[in-house]
Amino acid sequence: MNKTALHRPYALSALALSLGLTCATANAQSAEAQLVKRLDALAAELDKVKAELAQMKAKADLPAAAAAGTATASNNAPAMASNNAPTLAPTQLSAYGEISYTKPSKDSSATQTNITRFVIGYQHRFDEKTKVVAELEVENAVASSSDSGEVAVEQVFVEHRLNQTYGLRAGLFLMPIGLVNQNHEPHTFFGANRPAVETAIIPSTLREVGLQLYGEHDNGVSWSAGLSTGPDLAKWDPLNAEAVESPLRTVHQEGQLAKSKDLTLFGAVDWRGVPGLRVGGGVMTGKLGHGAAGFAVVGARYTLMDVHAKWTPGAWDLTALYARGSITGAGALNASFAGAPYLVPNAFDGFYAQAAYKFRLSGDYAISPFARYEIVNTGRGFDGSANPGYKTEGITTVGANFNITPTVVVKADMQRYKVVSDNNRFNVGLGFAF
Repeated sequence: MNKTALHRPYALSALALSLGLTCATANAQSAEAQLVKRLDALAAELDKVKAELAQMKAKADLPAAAAAGTATASNNAPAMASNNAPTLAPTQLSAYGEISYTKPSKDSSATQTNITRFVIGYQHRFDEKTKVVAELEVENAVASSSDSGEVAVEQVFVEHRLNQTYGLRAGLFLMPIGLVNQNHEPHTFFGANRPAVETAIIPSTLREVGLQLYGEHDNGVSWSAGLSTGPDLAKWDPLNAEAVESPLRTVHQEGQLAKSKDLTLFGAVDWRGVPGLRVGGGVMTGKLGHGAAGFAVVGARYTLMDVHAKWTPGAWDLTALYARGSITGAGALNASFAGAPYLVPNAFDGFYAQAAYKFRLSGDYAISPFARYEIVNTGRGFDGSANPGYKTEGITTVGANFNITPTVVVKADMQRYKVVSDNNRFNVGLGFAF
C-alpha cells in the first residue's frame, strides 16, 4: 500500500481539525466582539440616563428651592437645610394661593366663592450664610377702601447663619407657635380651611417684628427664642365681632406702626428624634398696655401657649394640638365697656385631634381622607365682669384632600357645629404652592 495513501486519512483529519479550530476561534472572536459592542452600547446608554437624570435634577432644584423658601421662613429645620445648600440660585421666587367655595347647610343664599389669598414670596441669598426672605399677601381678591380685601407684608426678615447649628433672624417673621402658623401653605393641612383652633386661639398667621435665635441639633431637637413686638390692647373694639372670633387677632399689630414699649418674649422647642414623629410646644408672653397715659390696662399681660404632636407612620397622619391664651389685668377696661357685647376674656383655649390616611394612585395622584374634631372657647372667663356666657363649640370636619401633584391640591369637606348649627357647611378648596 502506498504510504501517501496511508497518511491521507490522517492528513484529512488534521485538516478538518485545523479548520474546526479556525472556525471556533473565529466564532469566539466574533462573539467576543459582539459582547464588547453590547457592553459599549450599554455604557453609552447608562451615560445618557445619567445625563438625563442630572438635567431633571437641575430643573427640579429651582422650584423645590422656591417652595422651600416659604417653609424656610416658617420652620427651623427647612431653613437650616436651605442654608446648607449654597449651590441654589441666589434669587428665588415662590408663591401659594387658595380659592374656596362655601355653602352653608341652612342658608343656601349665603353660598360664597372667594379668592382667599394669593402670596408671592422672594428670597435672595447674599452669601452662604446670609439671605433675605419676604412674602407679600393679598386676601379676598380686591383691596380698597370699599372692599374687604387686604394687602399685607406677611414676612420680611434677614437671616444669618452663625454656624451649622445656630442662626439669627431679624425683621417681621411668623411666630413659632402651633403647627399651622409657620406651615400654612394649602398642601400642608387637611381641609378647605385651617383648623379653627389655629385660627381662633392662635390667629394664623401670627407675625411680629423682632430678633430670633434658632438652632437645630443632631439629637432631633430644634428650638427658637427671641424678643418681639406684641399686641396692643388699646385696639380692642367691644362692638366688633372679630373680638369673639379671635381675641388676639383683634389686637395684633403685624408690624404696622407697632407700639413697642411693651415687648414679647417667646420660645419654642420641637423634638424629631424618631422618624415621622414631632413633639413640642411654644409660648409667648408680654405686657400689652404700652404705658398709654390714662389707659386702664397699663399693666395688663397676655400669654399664648401650645403643645402639639404629629406622627406620620407610613401613610397615616395623626395630629393633636392644645392651645391656650389669657389676657389678665383688663378688669377696669371691661368695666368701661359695660353693656357692650364683646368683652376682653381672661382665658380662651381649644383642642383638636385629627387623623388622615394617604392612598397613592398613579403618578403623583393621591387622595387623603381625613377626620378632625375640635373644641374651641374664645371666652372662658372675664376679669371685672360676669361671664357673658360663651359656650364651648364642638366642630367635626370630615373630608378628603386630592393631590394632583405634591403641591397642587383639591379639597372637599363637611363641617358640623355642635352649638351653633347655623354654621354647618360644605366646603371646597383649590390650593397650590411652588
